[in-house]
Amino acid sequence: MADRDEIIAFCDETLEIDTYGDYGPNGLQVPGRSEVTRVATAVSAHLASIEAAIETEADLLLTHHGLFWDFHPRALTDAMARRLRLALGSDLNVAGYHLPLDGHPEIGNNALLLRQLGFEPLPGDIGEAKGRHIGAVGVRPEPISADDLFALVSHELGREPLVFAEGPDNVSTIGIVTGAGASDLHQAIALGLDAYLTGEPSEHVMADAREGGIHFIAAGHYATEICGIRALGDLVARRFGIEHEFLDLPNPI
Repeated sequence: MADRDEIIAFCDETLEIDTYGDYGPNGLQVPGRSEVTRVATAVSAHLASIEAAIETEADLLLTHHGLFWDFHPRALTDAMARRLRLALGSDLNVAGYHLPLDGHPEIGNNALLLRQLGFEPLPGDIGEAKGRHIGAVGVRPEPISADDLFALVSHELGREPLVFAEGPDNVSTIGIVTGAGASDLHQAIALGLDAYLTGEPSEHVMADAREGGIHFIAAGHYATEICGIRALGDLVARRFGIEHEFLDLPNPI
């Protein structure tokens, strides 16, 4: 059993949330019971993930996409009220860590995915959000063929990516901005990278990739952002000696 406030303070400090701007709050968003024996993690906080956390008897739900966003209405909608009613009624703690979990150099989505695909970190700023660069740039000790890279992405993330294969036959360098990072393709082109990977595509990227001579890979917003929140849950479980379960609630986006 661990103290809820100590866990949240550990996550806040580890992810340095005070150094980030964001599109919503980071940290504890819904307070529940003060003692935690089991933590659940999910990519997003919504009704299904709250239900799943309660079903697994979790005391704390850690998410990458929290409940509250600047683009939401300030007054509670019926849907938000249902989420909050369920969490509060079950005494479930809900926390969210967005840009700080994208940008962390060890357990961040971009850093983890970079290593997962066999690339080593390189200096280079990519993926600007709220005044900070949260993406990652990497190099492979041995180049990989473009086709093998596309197959590796599919294997590692469990889904077929959308690919505009407009770069070189062999890939040595890549930029990664997980989630909704299509607009940062121009930064990868400016850096002279061979490939760029994000979650979601935008209409303009096909022409941009072709004219920029770079491979564009859209592997899914959800799929590219599993690794960070799962790693945070594992870290919390080890640090505090509690149980952790990742709740896989797939989203095709």
